[in-house]
Amino acid sequence: MSKHETYIDFPGRIVLVGFGSIGQGVLPLLLRHLGLAAERVSIVSADDVGQEEAARFGVKFVKQRLTRENFRRTLDPLVGRGDFLLNVSVDVSSIALIRYCWEKGAMYLDTCIEPWPGGYTDPTIPAAKRTNYALREEALALRTGNARAPTAVLTHGANPGMVSHLVKQALLNIAGDLGIANADPGSRADWAELAQRVGVKVIHIAERDTQVSSIAKEPNEFVNTWSVDGFVSEGSQPAELGWGTHERNFPRDGRRYDFGGGAAIHLAQPGVATRVRSWTPINGPYHGFLITHSEAISIADYFAVRKDAQVLYRPTVHYAYHPSDAAVLSVHEFCGRNYQIQDRRRIMMDDISKGIDELGVLLAGHKKNAYWYGSQLSVDEARALAPYNNATSMQVTIAVLSGMVWAMENPNNGITEPEDMDFRRNLAICMPYLGPVVGQYTDWTPLSDRERLFPEDLDPSDPWQFKNVRVS
Repeated sequence: MSKHETYIDFPGRIVLVGFGSIGQGVLPLLLRHLGLAAERVSIVSADDVGQEEAARFGVKFVKQRLTRENFRRTLDPLVGRGDFLLNVSVDVSSIALIRYCWEKGAMYLDTCIEPWPGGYTDPTIPAAKRTNYALREEALALRTGNARAPTAVLTHGANPGMVSHLVKQALLNIAGDLGIANADPGSRADWAELAQRVGVKVIHIAERDTQVSSIAKEPNEFVNTWSVDGFVSEGSQPAELGWGTHERNFPRDGRRYDFGGGAAIHLAQPGVATRVRSWTPINGPYHGFLITHSEAISIADYFAVRKDAQVLYRPTVHYAYHPSDAAVLSVHEFCGRNYQIQDRRRIMMDDISKGIDELGVLLAGHKKNAYWYGSQLSVDEARALAPYNNATSMQVTIAVLSGMVWAMENPNNGITEPEDMDFRRNLAICMPYLGPVVGQYTDWTPLSDRERLFPEDLDPSDPWQFKNVRVS
């Protein structure tokens, strides 16, 4: 592994909480790029999955499901001052782990803000409290009095995470093509002003996964290219989106919040039951699931132009996810079972025969209509880049690494969202692992080829309104 660049010689210990597809995929990257000996890495996992892989690297493996009652005594021997806790688990509270890390003087990163079990799906909890909006507000509240606490990076995988850096680069690319002078933002306000000047109305996290398994999905089986539990959890949450100032038609099932910053809304139905239109360069137009993700809220919030308490500009932001075809079949079956998970679960990895994960950001509504910028990574490229990865996991694991490197270089930054980080530093680390990274303009809009078969309730005054994007 010496041929690979060491980004930082990290002197502390690293603890991975969770060791599913993302944990297994990121471990070789940590050992490759952090100047890290295997004996300084520990894994805490709820089951035996990945135990053989950990043993191959000589990494300590602790089989223990973390709960409210036991997480402190389980982690106490493993975490201390100057160490790093990487949370890639499900059903382990991010808030609890951040507070614990701060008590210990350790840094932290997760790929989504996780609650304890039931926090996403317990019907006795009001829907507004089961959203990523609510989880984000709770996490951001930790900033009070902790500005110089050990860095705790929220939601830094591929998406949420890397896509926020792609948005900034895409915005600079469009500004350059439009001839906008002095497009070199230095602050959050500067970035928001540039987005307004460019005229971006909508940002889609536009992803189409075409990876195919040699093993067909069977009935009563949920198949995915990354964590089944993670996908089912976020897909069961209410659909959420950052709500733009250009929107004229509030969704009939839309709900606003009576707390927090007000950058987003949610719908009174799960994300896996909500479809939206979007576009990627290779696939073209497609229908994706409006799965809730933290970046839909944090990007909308970050790029808002404010004057005192008034929001003058904010884009609409949401995820438009078309997973692998096997995962789409799994979602249909899951919904037909009234959101009861199938008995069998399988993550596609060595059985994948071909395909790419086309993951990027679509910035639309400006003078050049729409611009997609992102990664077109194939499974063959991913396998050649690092072991224990497919195209989907590779995009996540390299972003986990870049976020950890940034945190180690900025160790006392407190609560940090992806938009707060140096996008150039993160993209420089990610780029060698992303396959072709392309930017492409398109004339496509959500009104393209509409009403060919039947009349529709559209709003032609602005093709990029959510009313036109959403699939009825």
